Amino acid sequence: MSKIFELPLYPYKRSADQDASTPARHRIVVIGAGPIGLGAAIDLAQYGVATIVLDDNDRVSWGSRAICFAKRPLEILDRLGCGQPMVDKGVAWNLGKVYFDNRQVYEFNLLAESGHKRPAFVNLQQYYFEQYLVDRFRALEADGAPAELRGKNSVTALVDEGATVLLTIETPEGAYQIRADYVIACDGANSPARRMLGLDFVGRVFEDNFLIADIVMEETASFPVERRFWFDPPFNRGQSALLHKQPDKVWRVDLQLGWNIDREKEIKPENVISRLKAFLGDIQFELEWVSIYTFQCRRMEKFRHGHVIFAGDAAHQVSPFGARGANSGLQDTDNLIWKLKLVLDGKAPESLLDSYDYERVHGAEENILNSSRSTDFITPKSEISRLFRDAVLDLSERVPGIRPLVNSGRLSVPCTYDGSPLNGPDHPDLPARTRPGAPVVDAPIGASWLIDALGNRFQLLTLNAEAPARLEIDGVVVDRLALDANSGSEDYLRQRYLGNADSAVYLLRPDQHVAARWTHYDADAVAEAVRKSTGR
Repeated sequence: MSKIFELPLYPYKRSADQDASTPARHRIVVIGAGPIGLGAAIDLAQYGVATIVLDDNDRVSWGSRAICFAKRPLEILDRLGCGQPMVDKGVAWNLGKVYFDNRQVYEFNLLAESGHKRPAFVNLQQYYFEQYLVDRFRALEADGAPAELRGKNSVTALVDEGATVLLTIETPEGAYQIRADYVIACDGANSPARRMLGLDFVGRVFEDNFLIADIVMEETASFPVERRFWFDPPFNRGQSALLHKQPDKVWRVDLQLGWNIDREKEIKPENVISRLKAFLGDIQFELEWVSIYTFQCRRMEKFRHGHVIFAGDAAHQVSPFGARGANSGLQDTDNLIWKLKLVLDGKAPESLLDSYDYERVHGAEENILNSSRSTDFITPKSEISRLFRDAVLDLSERVPGIRPLVNSGRLSVPCTYDGSPLNGPDHPDLPARTRPGAPVVDAPIGASWLIDALGNRFQLLTLNAEAPARLEIDGVVVDRLALDANSGSEDYLRQRYLGNADSAVYLLRPDQHVAARWTHYDADAVAEAVRKSTGR
């Protein structure tokens, strides 16, 4: 097992707050140093917002856990300065295959078009991801960012006092208290912060059990770099199986076990190995990590509760099929932090934070719907449902039109915030995929990429259109990025941003989502759209 599990990356150190006569006050406190909490803290640090991160642990997670990171979160991580290590270490893939019994019924490509910097997915063990986030956080600290990561600091009480939140924190040297203007709770599915405020989830709890195992084996042509999903395979009859490749010759295997199992018996190494041998045959492997999980498709009714804001698994939970957990959590904080920065700077009303609720509850509902449908297809609850599913799988081998009905886990795609109160005007001649509320679609621009030129501020993207180089509207600066959609050998910009129009002007948010768009620059319309997208 890798030594990364054993080393404290943020060991306990006594802080000055523990010796203060009255609770010290901080701008932002993030609870949880997992991927979502660290992502939020890095974003805040890049904006120069003073942030304290508290975690009851002092090292990365044990086991691979989340492993599939989608294109949009990789773009967010690029903006946070830690996307490249993920791609360098991870296993990139676009291709997936679906099997019924022992035969392949079809395959799919999640990124069939060219002209994107990042692949559809990268597989990488969560412990590496967390290490890269800690490394980035430490680099920002070294550069003077007002950020601090406190290990072995366990939050035991939260009191929302109105203008501030009072936190009680337990450490190896005793308890202390601090106050925060805002608390971002990223403390996981069993969120103590959620329980402290007397809050709960709404949604469904599923009964099926799944065995998850990381195994180490040599490269083999039998298992190339692709996602493979089996329905009713010979080695796991009546159930399902999933296989993914990770770095370091590690493979993730998920085996459905069904209901009412003896968990202690199933997790014994000899029983796990027996199941894996039935799958792998004579291939030699070593068992690295194993767990059994059930899952829920649930969320909090609201993610914002006064000055305590929930993100990631603390706010919503989905099944692992579709890789929507960590991916959606990163989109939560991507949505939240720029809004919080504007509120703290007095450039937007506090009510702007309510749009986080609207947009990310919308995202959670979309994920829960897709995740629930996947689970119902993978684990039929009646004989009629099973007969329907098996008929769909049989037909999908020969009838391409049936394949959209096959659901082995609708894989994570970015959320478009249709209907958001922050969305401004649209124009019917422009492409639907880049409408207001949508994340930008990457494209090559010269020797670089569009996605690398965007983010962290409001921008006016102009294509074959004139506009001022910089605007300032009620204290909010908007920088122009001017592009010629007629240049270059490919037509990516025209296809993705112009459609039937000859020119276009896009107002882009700091999280790289489209706020509004027009075919020509209109100063008054742009100013009004900026005000709307900042909650005024």
